[in-house]
Amino acid sequence: MTLHYYQNNAQRFFEETVNVDMSSLYEAFTRHLPAGAWVLDAGCGSGRDAHAFSQQGYKVDAFDASSELAALARQHTGLPVRQMTFTELNEKEKYDGIWCCASLLHVSLHELPEVMQKLAKALKPGGIWYVSFKYGEGEREKEGRRFTDMTQASLLALLSAVPGIRAETLWVTQDKRPERRELWLNGLLKKR
Repeated sequence: MTLHYYQNNAQRFFEETVNVDMSSLYEAFTRHLPAGAWVLDAGCGSGRDAHAFSQQGYKVDAFDASSELAALARQHTGLPVRQMTFTELNEKEKYDGIWCCASLLHVSLHELPEVMQKLAKALKPGGIWYVSFKYGEGEREKEGRRFTDMTQASLLALLSAVPGIRAETLWVTQDKRPERRELWLNGLLKKR
């Protein structure tokens, strides 16, 4: 259902998101990265963030489940963006940082622990991991997309199922798109 939405609305989604200013969130994440770090943009959408990290001198891998979005992201970033899902990720301790901006929120609550364990395995010890979810409780469907919303408490409960990962800091922000009034839960997670 969600994948179908992105396949059919890829160009519109790309145009609506590619120029959103995310610099304050980048700064919170990149201050934890060593120079020349490997970063994974997991569920990269338009490729906006992968492009920004690449421009900052980081080595970037990126993927998206939508073949249409992956193609637009490849075009935008010049990076070899892969078309794949979270469950296909098999890297072990490769990344200094993992960026999951508004991507894990499309994974069902039932599947999130397993998906997060896969991502955790791909992160190096001491690595930093950014996640964001729409602020709220439970699962819902809106305009052909499924969402799993999180609060600080529900994200901390979820992390108890992901060995070796702890929350470094959690904070709430207003949507970065000026026309939107939604709240987002942001988390920086650290691997022991």
